[in-house]
Amino acid sequence: PSLSICPMLAAVGVIGTEWRLAIIHRLLDGPQRFSEILKSSPRLNAKTLSATLKFLEGQGVVQRSVVSTRPFSVVYALTEMGLGLAPAARELRTWGERWLLPKSVDRSRTAPRSPVIQGELPRLARPEVEPLRAR
Repeated sequence: PSLSICPMLAAVGVIGTEWRLAIIHRLLDGPQRFSEILKSSPRLNAKTLSATLKFLEGQGVVQRSVVSTRPFSVVYALTEMGLGLAPAARELRTWGERWLLPKSVDRSRTAPRSPVIQGELPRLARPEVEPLRAR
């Protein structure tokens, strides 16, 4: 199927890499500085993070905001489009737990950090929207 007629394939084109998904997952916790995102993934390097954030910003998933010029400080946050990925992130997590985790893994140790993944949208992120409820 052509990307122009298949929304699922178009979505995978935007979010479908390990680092894009990891960054989106991290930003579901709320706005983060570059260094905070970088520290959260030991295998991620600054060059890859920078390129990935620029890509996601260009796609409208992430917003970059300068919060201070002295010292210079920038935060990255999900846009409304990016926050719309929360239900999909929950479903991907559920699917991964069911089909990909070995039976011997303690699932309580893989619990999501993000309240968005758990089913609650942070009020600060989008105060005009009611919290998401887990099914």
